[in-house]
Amino acid sequence: MSATTILLIIILYFLVLIIISRITGKEDTNEVFFRAKRQAPWYLVAFGMIGASLSGITFISVPGWVESKQFSYLQMVLGFVVGYFIIARILLPLYYKMNLTSIYTYLGERFGNSAYKTGALMFLIARTAGASLRLFLVAGVLQLLIFDELGIPFWVTVTVTIALIWVYTAKGGIKTIIITDTLQTAFMLIALGVSIYLIAKHLDWSWVDTILAVKESQYSKIFFFEDYNDPRYFWKQFLAGIFIAVAMTGLDQGMMQKNLTVKTLKDSQKNMFWFSIALFFVNVLFLSLGVLLLIYASHKGLDLKAMNIQGDDIFPYIAVKTDLGIMAALFFVLGLIAAAYSSADSSMTAITTSFSIDVLDLEKRYPPEKRKKIRKIVHIGVSLLFILILLIYSQVITDKSIIQSIFHFASFTYGPLLGLFAFGIFTRRRVRELWIPFIVILSPVLTYLISRLPEWMGWSYRFSFELLLVNAALTIVGLYIASIGQGKK
Repeated sequence: MSATTILLIIILYFLVLIIISRITGKEDTNEVFFRAKRQAPWYLVAFGMIGASLSGITFISVPGWVESKQFSYLQMVLGFVVGYFIIARILLPLYYKMNLTSIYTYLGERFGNSAYKTGALMFLIARTAGASLRLFLVAGVLQLLIFDELGIPFWVTVTVTIALIWVYTAKGGIKTIIITDTLQTAFMLIALGVSIYLIAKHLDWSWVDTILAVKESQYSKIFFFEDYNDPRYFWKQFLAGIFIAVAMTGLDQGMMQKNLTVKTLKDSQKNMFWFSIALFFVNVLFLSLGVLLLIYASHKGLDLKAMNIQGDDIFPYIAVKTDLGIMAALFFVLGLIAAAYSSADSSMTAITTSFSIDVLDLEKRYPPEKRKKIRKIVHIGVSLLFILILLIYSQVITDKSIIQSIFHFASFTYGPLLGLFAFGIFTRRRVRELWIPFIVILSPVLTYLISRLPEWMGWSYRFSFELLLVNAALTIVGLYIASIGQGKK
C-alpha cells in the first residue's frame, strides 16, 4: 500500500469524525462539553471505553510484547477485572453521591483545598505525559509508514494531527467523544479480527488450527509462579493489575468523566461490568495476534532480530511491509489511527475539564457568560502543550516497548492519588493540609530510590509494576504521620 493511499484513508477517517462532531456539537455549552448532560447510554460508554483503554499502545505494544514476555500480561489483565469491580462498588457510588464533574473535588471535600489542587495537578501531569506518550507511538509509526516517504517532517505530522483532534472535539467535548469512541473501537476490533483471519489464511489454517497453534506455542505461557524475583511473577502482575486499574481508570478524570455522563449509578456500574469482561477477551485476542505474527514471520523465513524488528515494530512491519496483502495494511492503518485517536481525544478533553474546573475554578470564579470562552482557550492551550511534548519525546525516546514505559511512569504519578483516595475513603482521620503537597512529592522520590535499591545492593529481586503499591503505601504512611486525629469522613 502506497503512502498516498494511506494518507487518503486518514483524511477520509478524520472527515467522518468531523461530521460526527458537527452533529453532536450543535449545543456548544460547558454542560455538554464536560458532562454530555448526563444523558449518555451506558452501552455506548462501555463499548467506547474499550478503545480508550486499549489505545495505540495495546494495538501495537501488546502483540509486540509477546516476543519477550509471552502471555504474562494476561496476569495483569486478570487484576484489571478485579480492579474494575472495586471501581464499580466503591468509587462510582461515591462520585454519584457527590454529583461530581471533576472527581478530584472529593479530595477538597475530604482534606481541603491543598489536597484538591495537588490531586488535580498529579492527574494533569500523569494524563498529559501518558496520553502524549501513547500518541507519540502512533505518530512515529505513521511517520515511518507514510510521511517520511512523502517528505513531510515529524513536526508537521504532529501539529496537523493535534489540530484535527481539536477540530472535532472543540464544541461537543465528551458528548462527541462518546460517539467517536464507539466508532473508533469498532474499527480497532475489526482490524484485530481481520489481521488474525489473514494470517491464518496465509498459513492455510482453519480456526481450530489457529487456536491450537497459539495454545501450543512457546509464547503462550500465562502464569509465572516459579521465581518471585522475575518481573513476570504472578502475584506481582496480578496485584499490580488491580491497583493500576483502580488508579488509571477509577482515579483518572478522563475515564471517569465518561462514566459520569451516564444518567444513573446502576447503569454506570453496568457499564463497568460489561466493559471489564469485554476488555479481558480483547486482550486475549491481542496476545494471540502477537503469537501469530511471530509464527508467520518464522514461516516466511524472516529473522526479525537480525532485521532489528522488535517490540512495537513487529506488527506494523508484518502488516504493511510483507506479502500479507493490501487488506492487512488497510485494516492495520484503520485500527491504528482508531486506537490512537480514541485515547488522545478523550485525554485532551479530560485535561481541559480538569484544568478548567480544578485549577481555574471555572464554575466558581467566573460568571456564566465567560465560562465557555475560557474553556475554549484552555482547550487550545492543551492542544499546543501536546504538540510541544510530542516533539520533545521525538528527541529523547528510543524504547521499543512503550507499554512498559506507560505502566512504569504510572507507578510514580498515580501512586500518590491512590494513596490519597484510599486514606480518605477508608479512614476518618484529619490531615494537616499544608503537609499534603510535600507528601505527594516525597512519596514518588522515595519510591524511585527503593526501586533502585536491589541494583545498588546486588540483590536478584527486580521491581515491576508493584511500585505503584509501594508509592501508594508511602503516601498513606505520610498522611497518617501528618494526621491529627479523627474527623468527619
